[in-house]
Amino acid sequence: MSMAASAMKVGSTTGTTTGANVGTTAGTTAGAVGIGDVVDFLRRPAAYPGCPPVELRETHLSWVFLTPTEAYKLKKPVVNEFVDLRSLAGRLANCRAEVQLNRRLAGDVYRGLAQVTQSANGELAIDGDGRVIDWLVRMRRLPAEHMLDWLLEHERLQPEDVAAVARRLGDFFAAQPAIALGAGRHRMLLRQQLDLSRAMLARPEFGLPLQQIGAVHSAMERYLDDGADLAARVRMGRIVEGHGDLRPEHICLGAPPVIIDCLEFSRDLRLLDPFDEFAFLGLECARLGAPWVAPLLLQALAARLDDHPPMRLWHFYTALRACVRARLAVAHLLEPAPSRPQLWTPRALDYLARAGVACAALA
Repeated sequence: MSMAASAMKVGSTTGTTTGANVGTTAGTTAGAVGIGDVVDFLRRPAAYPGCPPVELRETHLSWVFLTPTEAYKLKKPVVNEFVDLRSLAGRLANCRAEVQLNRRLAGDVYRGLAQVTQSANGELAIDGDGRVIDWLVRMRRLPAEHMLDWLLEHERLQPEDVAAVARRLGDFFAAQPAIALGAGRHRMLLRQQLDLSRAMLARPEFGLPLQQIGAVHSAMERYLDDGADLAARVRMGRIVEGHGDLRPEHICLGAPPVIIDCLEFSRDLRLLDPFDEFAFLGLECARLGAPWVAPLLLQALAARLDDHPPMRLWHFYTALRACVRARLAVAHLLEPAPSRPQLWTPRALDYLARAGVACAALA
C-alpha cells in the first residue's frame, strides 16, 4: 500500500529547479523523471501520510527530508573518488549498506528502505504501485534537543553526558575484531587522506595560505614517514572497523546514546584506530566551544580499552582530521550553486589553525 500518493504528475521533464542544490549531481534518475522532480515531490507535505510539514537538509551525498517524526534520505546521483551513485543499482546498494552498518550503533532508528515509485499515469508516490524511480533510507527522527551539537550550542552538555557517549562507543570498539591490516597499508590509507587534503586546499581559487598548508602537511608527512607509532597500533591489533564520521551532529543522548550516519560508502575509511575516532570527536567539540570534552574522551577510552598510546598519536589524528574537514569545507565552493558560500572559507581556515596547533604539539 502506498504511504501517500502525490498530486504531482511527471511528464517528459528532465528535472526542475528547486531550493536544493540539484546542480551538484552527475546524472538524473531513470526514464523521464529527473532528480529535480523527485526532490520537488519529496519536499511536498502531500507526499507523506497526514501531510506533515517537511524540512529539507542537504549533505555532500544526500538530500534529507524531515517530517516531525521521520527522516527520508535520498541519495544524490554523484561520483567521486570513493563512491559512484549514478546508477539506481548503486544507490540501492548504498542505501542498504547505510541501514545495515548504522544499526550497529543506532538500532531501530534505521527503519529500512522505501521506494519512490511512478504509476502508469505518471504520479509519484512513496511505496506506491508502478516502477521504482529511486530509493530512500527511512529513519526515525531524533529529537534535536538531545543531539550533542545542540547541547554544545546551548551550553548544556555535562561531563556525565560525555561519559555516557564514551561508554557506548568504548563498548562498541571493545567488541570489534582486529582487522588484519598491514602497517604499510594502514599508513597508505592515512597518506591518501593527507594527499587529497593537501591537493584540494592548495587550489588557487580558494586563496588559502599556502605556507601554512605546507607546514601542516610537512609535519604530518614526517610523522607518517617515521611510522613507528602507527606500526605499533597495527601490531597490537588496534585497527578495527569503526564509524568513520564521529561528529556531534551524529550523536543523540539517550539511554543508551545512539550514533547515526557512519561512513557507509567506504570500508577503507572505516578501518581505523578508536583513538582516531575520539580525536575527531574531540576536535569537533572544541570547534563548537567545548575543548574540555577531548581530555575526557581520551581518558575514558584509554581506561575502557586498557590502551594508552603516545600523545603524539592523538595529535597526529587531530591534525589529519582537521585537514580533512578543511578540505570538505572548501569542496562546497566547487558546487555549481553552493549553499551558504560565505561559510566555507572561514571554516577551512579555522580547521587549518587547529591542525597547526596539533602539529606543534606533534613536533
